[in-house]
Amino acid sequence: MKQTITVIFLLCASMALQAQKTDTLKRQTLDEVKVRSSAPGVSRLGGAENGTVMGQEELFRAACCNLGESFVTNPSVDVNYSDAAVGAKQIKLLGLSGEYVQMLIEGLPTFAGAATPYELGYVPGAWMKSISVSKGAASVKSGFQSITGQIDVEYVKPDEEQGIDLNLYTDSRLKTEGNAVARLHLNKYLSTELLLHGEKDWLHHDADKDGWHDFPGIAQLHVQNRWKYRRGRYIFHGGVGMVRENRDGGQLKDFCENPYRVVLDANRYEAYMKHALLLNREHNTNIALMANGSLYDLDGTFGAKLYDVTHKDLHAKLIFEHEFNEKHQLSTGLSLWRQERDERFQSPSIGWEMAEPTVESIPGAYAEYTFKPNYRFTLMAGLRGDHSNLYGTFFTPRLHMKWMAADWVTLRLASGKGYRSPHALSEHHYLLASGRQLEIATEQMEEAWNSGISAAFYVPVGEQTLKLNAEYYHTHFINQMVVDYDSDPSKIRLVNLDGLSYSNTVQVDASMDFDEEEWEVMAAFRLNDVKCTYGRQLMEKPLTSRYKGLLTVAWKPYMGLWRVDATLQLNGGGRMPRPYRLEDGSMSWEETFPAYPQLNLQITRTFRHWSVYVGGENLTNYKQPHPIINATDPWSDTFEPTMIWGPVHGIMAYIGVRIN
Repeated sequence: MKQTITVIFLLCASMALQAQKTDTLKRQTLDEVKVRSSAPGVSRLGGAENGTVMGQEELFRAACCNLGESFVTNPSVDVNYSDAAVGAKQIKLLGLSGEYVQMLIEGLPTFAGAATPYELGYVPGAWMKSISVSKGAASVKSGFQSITGQIDVEYVKPDEEQGIDLNLYTDSRLKTEGNAVARLHLNKYLSTELLLHGEKDWLHHDADKDGWHDFPGIAQLHVQNRWKYRRGRYIFHGGVGMVRENRDGGQLKDFCENPYRVVLDANRYEAYMKHALLLNREHNTNIALMANGSLYDLDGTFGAKLYDVTHKDLHAKLIFEHEFNEKHQLSTGLSLWRQERDERFQSPSIGWEMAEPTVESIPGAYAEYTFKPNYRFTLMAGLRGDHSNLYGTFFTPRLHMKWMAADWVTLRLASGKGYRSPHALSEHHYLLASGRQLEIATEQMEEAWNSGISAAFYVPVGEQTLKLNAEYYHTHFINQMVVDYDSDPSKIRLVNLDGLSYSNTVQVDASMDFDEEEWEVMAAFRLNDVKCTYGRQLMEKPLTSRYKGLLTVAWKPYMGLWRVDATLQLNGGGRMPRPYRLEDGSMSWEETFPAYPQLNLQITRTFRHWSVYVGGENLTNYKQPHPIINATDPWSDTFEPTMIWGPVHGIMAYIGVRIN
């Protein structure tokens, strides 16, 4: 922007000097002058990994109340409800559930165990500065957990411009939300910020008149205080935070004498710190110590079942990085991950049952070498070794390669292994809402290989550029904790894999700007082939769409003061678990679910220090019929609220304002 203003100033000065040299005054009229400056909404990761970075411009294309609502315009990530009882949103990447995606907050792992089903709702949208989404096995620097990908969220920083940012939101369901980010520079070295988030659903909704909440009412309070200190070659980041949330769902209280209630009370406390010291500027030699810890406590009621869990989580890592020269770079380090889990469960048939406390400690070490002989080629190879006191020693190799074959085409290859410590009941406790019997096998570490290839093309079309991307990924599980609905219709079984389990995904997307960047269009299509063995029979994974189509259009007239964003999704059909017969002799559900469209629209008007936005979601008004099976008899063993494959609410309108 400064460069543009400088050029305009010099041009005007030159014209003025030229006018002084002439005896006759000549007047010239410029038809139009446009000066624009904006950060890209979506950009590709610059290194060897395949992925994208979503900036605030992209996030603001939708209401973006939390991380779960940030992927509306993303062709790679799907977001849907896990069930109709607790209303938790979960992502899918490469056709697999979000538990195989490593979640990071500014480079540190977070949200493990019982917090996993709700992690998307614990990251307020107004706090986020950017989201990095990488596909496949990510860098070993971040750990061994990434199998299908990695999501790294960057918050706004304390040392950014002083001031207060506000975001207020409400919708037609009378959900109200408020956010505040206040930054203060105490001196030229030290800065701090306070982040606040509060939300509440004021009404209970039962659009299909089945006597059940369409989604639970949520009341949440989230507070963080973050600090940054930078002086010379030393940098410190640190902060503390707290989340309190209540989810109130189930049958409406005035619907029957003994309503089936689903109530969850959660408290989460967290703290983090980062220390970095630059040892040599010429070779970018630095050492960093990072750590974060959290305590998550959940008390849940599912009808007559009670479930309590406390999860403590600690991550720490020491990193050393050095650039020998422009071609050779090395990153190496040590890490420690320790988690404790205490669970209690009560049902009318067994009374209280307390599981043995689980304590897992995993120390590890890694080394990652990057070879970059020129700007066209990058090779990144990493290996880490870790030891779990529960599962023994294991090694994680990963390889990434990037080759710019020409100025208009870039190829990427990636392959690597990933591991994951499962928490069978705590990560799937929403299954307790089902009337079917829950059967849980002994936990074993999950293990999988992921490989992928992608090609990015940049094709000049007039003065614009057509951006094309094509990719293929294959994930193969060696061991997996499987949610088995099929082998016994009277049960839901959490069992270890006995046979094959894999996913194949193919995606093609294209984007282009038109009419001096006033129009942005992106189209994408993805095929999913996801299969797993249930009861020794290889079957298509249930509740997973076979394909997805996405079309987004943005119009930014009047130098971007107005913005209109439209997003159309077509979610392909898929397989349902094997149905069973209800008491009246009818089948619980069809064997497949159909494809369905969704249309979202938002209009934003930007002013100097604030903007207002209005929009609507699911304007096609498509809703999954009968999301709750046998809703009139929730105390029976045929009651089932977890068969969710589509939207559970219809058209929703909203309005909000952002002030800075």
